[in-house]
This record gives sequence, C-alpha cells and structure tokens, in this order.
Amino acid sequence: METKDQLLKELEAIQNWEKEQKGLWFWEKLGRLPFKLLDRLTPQFIHKKIGQALDELGSYLQTGGRYLTNEKDILKRYTQKTGVDGVTLEDISDLPIYMMDEISDELVRSRKNIAMTQGAATGIGGIFTLSIDIPLLLGISLKTLQDIAVTYGYDPNDKKERIFIVKCLQFVSADIVGRQAILKELSTYSDREVETKGETLSQIQGWREVIMTYRDNFGWKKLFQMIPIAGIIFGSFMNKSMIRDIGETGKMLYKKRRIKEKLEVLTSVSET
Repeated sequence: METKDQLLKELEAIQNWEKEQKGLWFWEKLGRLPFKLLDRLTPQFIHKKIGQALDELGSYLQTGGRYLTNEKDILKRYTQKTGVDGVTLEDISDLPIYMMDEISDELVRSRKNIAMTQGAATGIGGIFTLSIDIPLLLGISLKTLQDIAVTYGYDPNDKKERIFIVKCLQFVSADIVGRQAILKELSTYSDREVETKGETLSQIQGWREVIMTYRDNFGWKKLFQMIPIAGIIFGSFMNKSMIRDIGETGKMLYKKRRIKEKLEVLTSVSET
C-alpha cells in the first residue's frame, strides 16, 4: 500500500485539477447556441430519440438496464498486471493507485477509438444519422464510466454507484456554478445512505439535464456533422473529445474517493 505522503500528493493533484475546472470556454458556450436557436427546427425524429434516451437512462438508474458493463475484462487485466489469479472486485481496493490509473487510461484510450469510429460512421449520413449518434454516444459514455468505477474497485451494479455516474456526466456538461455544486455534493458521497425513491426521481431529472446539455453541447460541431461526408471529420473529433473529457472526469472523481478511503485506513491503523 502507498504511504500517507504519496496518497496526499495524489490527492493534491486531483484538487488542483478540480480548481482548473472553470466551466466552459467562451467558444463552447457559443457552441451551445445553434441548437438552442434552432430547437424548433430540429426534426421530430431527433426529439423522439432524445425522449427514448431519457426513458432508457431512467431505467438505468433503477436497474442498470442494458447499459451495465461486464467487469470480467477489467478483472482479467488486473490478473495480468499483478500475476495473481482470481483477482476480485473487493481485491482491487488494496492495489496501488498507479495500477488503477494505468488500467483506467488503457480503457479510456480504447473507448475514445470506438467513439471516434462511431462518430465518423454516423457522420456519413449527416442529419439522418445524427439521431443514431446521440444514444450510441450516451451508451459509450455510461460504459466508460462504469469501467472506470470497476477499475477503482467500485461496483456499478450498486444503485449508489449508478447515481455517482450520473453526477460524473452532469459534471462534464455543467458550467462553473454547477461543477462547484457537484464537487461539494460528491465530497462526502461515500458517507451517503442508499437513495430513497424520492431522491431517485430527482436523479432522473438530473438525467434530463444531462441529455439536453448533451444535445446543446453538440452545437456548431454537430451542425457540421449534419452535412453528409463533411460530418465524418467533425463527428469523429467531437465524439473522441467527449469521451476524453468523460474519462478524465471519471478517473479523477473515482480516484479521489479511493485515495480518501485509503487515507482513512492508514489513519485508523496509526491510531491503534
């Protein structure tokens, strides 16, 4: 296990990252405007796809739905790195942070390539394939965050972790005020009780905010994707950037939780 000083150094790096999250750049804020201004002109089938995504993600919060990830591949990666057979999810929490970081980075790189290929493929048809791209990208985003959860020793089958993943997605798409609020909420997340039904309903509203912001964030870049063929380049770039940001956020927020829990263990051991 790492020393207390090593963990505190890693925690300081994450806290510096949090301070750098100053919301959207000016051009990104402008990038939201096209969809806001053209909302009424957006084809109905895109609105319908967004509605379907809301229903599916609401189901994800409750049961995991079809988005739940398969942790076997990640456990296999740990077996290869540690040389120990039969590594379990519970074993991961005792492994070094650097090992968790390495596997997390590998997974995010893989998902970025998948998202890039998907963005290029759906960019071929312009606006007619944009409705396919939105739910597919959301699915990749969810699975990426779930993989990161497993990488740091957390179980995405747990409803509490699915709500944490909602918060990660909200963080990526929020402005500076929203990000500060989410960071404050997550600072004591490990101490929270299992969510009540009423709190779960409020999280589904959070999904609505995430999905609508996803659509708005496509902005001018996704408008270019509406142009057949030219959309290949922009769709590929946009999807890769989206998964990069989601991967970074998931890594930092889950890593912070794991470091704080390790520090608590070291503190309790030193006091006994």
